[in-house]
Amino acid sequence: MSDDTPRGFAFAGAAFLIWGGLPFYFKALEHVPTVEVIAHRVIWAVPVALALLIWLGRTADLRAAFRNPRMLSMACVTAALISVNWGTYVWLIQSGQAMEAALGYYINPIFSVFLGATLLGEKLSLRQWGAVALAALAVVVLTVEAGSLPLGALLIVFSWGSYAFFKRALPIGPNQGFALEALILMPVALAYLAWAQTQGVLYVAEASALDWALLLGCGVITAVPLILYANGAKGLSLSTIAISSYSIPTMIFLISVFIFREPFEGGRVVAFPMIWAAMALYIWEVLRKRRAALAAKTLPQHGAG
Repeated sequence: MSDDTPRGFAFAGAAFLIWGGLPFYFKALEHVPTVEVIAHRVIWAVPVALALLIWLGRTADLRAAFRNPRMLSMACVTAALISVNWGTYVWLIQSGQAMEAALGYYINPIFSVFLGATLLGEKLSLRQWGAVALAALAVVVLTVEAGSLPLGALLIVFSWGSYAFFKRALPIGPNQGFALEALILMPVALAYLAWAQTQGVLYVAEASALDWALLLGCGVITAVPLILYANGAKGLSLSTIAISSYSIPTMIFLISVFIFREPFEGGRVVAFPMIWAAMALYIWEVLRKRRAALAAKTLPQHGAG
């Protein structure tokens, strides 16, 4: 699809707005252990995901997936990767490192391009290689300045990039796939909460009403933007989605600087402009390919008459 619809913009925009504002949500839970937050995020996402499948009449796909060993094993891989991504993101927000989370999500699309070249044999243009090189150099700058790798950002990059890569090979719809992953993770989440209870370290045993409301709401804030995005993507071109997705790390970055007052100094002053330049090259190439595709569609067709 090359045409963007108002409906597509509305749904995708709502999803991006929720994702970009999530730092406020998880910052409000900074006193709750990260693993416990993720456990609740998994558990309460299950009823939301199942309710959606029942409404769509797609529960048969889910039952078929559980009877397919290959699909189930692939879903276990994607479930593990998304749990690492969630855990890293929540931990970064709770520990006052939202800017590093933004860095990870800025690099993500560029890393996906790199994966396509190295694992799928896709040919990269000069601008795409330039974006990859700038992103890699930005990581080097941050590493040299800090004396260690920006592990949080890199975990975000590798977990989400790998998740997106393997998700492409999962032969099931996005809503069914999300429900399948949540159901796979739920026994692990329940087991952790049971273990924490036996050890006397379960936070929710003494949680306030507000904490309980926020933890229960984790299912909604996890599932709803995914549903909105899935519907919005149907009304937007891939290039529009690729470009507009940069609004998410931009919101996280602005929140980290102007609301959370995280320091923007030292190597970050050098590295982030490099990332923004890489982003500009990436967007430039996306737009160039879109224009080329549209031009090819509008060329007059000549044939034997």
